[in-house]
Amino acid sequence: MDHPRAERPEDLVAALARARSEERPGPDTPAGTAVRAWPGAPLPIPAAGPADLDLRALLRLSLAAADGSGRMRPAPSAGALHPVDTELVVGPGCSLPPGRYGYDPLRHRVHHLGRQPDGTLPGVSAELSVTARRTVSHYGHRAWPLLLLDTGHAAAALFLAARALGAAEPEVRLDGRTEYPLASVHIPPPDGRSPARPAGPRTGEPTGGPPTPAELLARRSAPPPLPGAPSPNALRAVLTTAERAGTGDLRWCAAVGPPRPGLMERSADGTTLRRHAAGEARATLAAWAAGQAWIADAGAVLLAHGCPADADAAHIRRAHLRAGFAVHLAHVTALRHGLAARPVGSWQQADLGAALGAAPGRDWVVHALALGTRHADEENTT
Repeated sequence: MDHPRAERPEDLVAALARARSEERPGPDTPAGTAVRAWPGAPLPIPAAGPADLDLRALLRLSLAAADGSGRMRPAPSAGALHPVDTELVVGPGCSLPPGRYGYDPLRHRVHHLGRQPDGTLPGVSAELSVTARRTVSHYGHRAWPLLLLDTGHAAAALFLAARALGAAEPEVRLDGRTEYPLASVHIPPPDGRSPARPAGPRTGEPTGGPPTPAELLARRSAPPPLPGAPSPNALRAVLTTAERAGTGDLRWCAAVGPPRPGLMERSADGTTLRRHAAGEARATLAAWAAGQAWIADAGAVLLAHGCPADADAAHIRRAHLRAGFAVHLAHVTALRHGLAARPVGSWQQADLGAALGAAPGRDWVVHALALGTRHADEENTT
């Protein structure tokens, strides 16, 4: 695990403020290895028995690379740099023997790291951390928000893969309280050996229910441009998914263009869309999103916003992890409605609240999903 200074709680606030500034990253630096150097020999993941959680299929649908370059994966990543590392804490009821393992997504193999901790639940807990150097190599000081968003996307990919395989709803920890791991996803075995989850907020999933394996393997970020306005019904479905999955610190709206440009949000009862603000916002969003001019012509842009300038490190982690998670689920909903979609993670000076006349520093763009009616036809990355 790479522990850069910026991840220490006293520094993450300053790191986010710098990432939000106009300062441009310097020249690229070496990214290092594409996979963490796990000790020991790589091991194949055994086939699952009839009562076991199929870890081979779970990881294939969520984290495994589909090509030799390592770029094509079910979870998107800024710059296709894929900084997220995964340790598996395996209990009874899985296709691997109980223990702790490191996962290699390029070879779809695991490395045995030791025995499982006392009290390990049946099923598997995927613990997610990052090798920051991979993303810092290209994005420099803008990397930390992207690292957290990527981790949220990886957690969502695991969640969706478990649901596609018929597992009960996984327990997803995105509370931001710990630096290592940044997030975790516990998936119970199919025989119900894990204890019942306590009552609490549900994680949500895409509109229309659990995805199929084919949907997850086909999900790709569409290359720009993304023209064509989504229908109100499709846009409401995408907003609904994002709001249900992005609980807590985030708010959600969507920037739309003519004939009535503005920011739209769901009505209080969730059945319609209502106008949050009037006026064309997409050109401003393009300037805020590292100058990606194509965003000005996107059919719509879903926005996660919040995370004030005085947020502490735990709040910053929580908001960005949850934003990545929710945008990932919203992406699946968008594809189900025939839309092309592309996550957008790098935002500078994107003080949405101040732009709308509110107090500055209170309501920043955290993450986004650009939407259009053109179908994606190739792999591309955020």
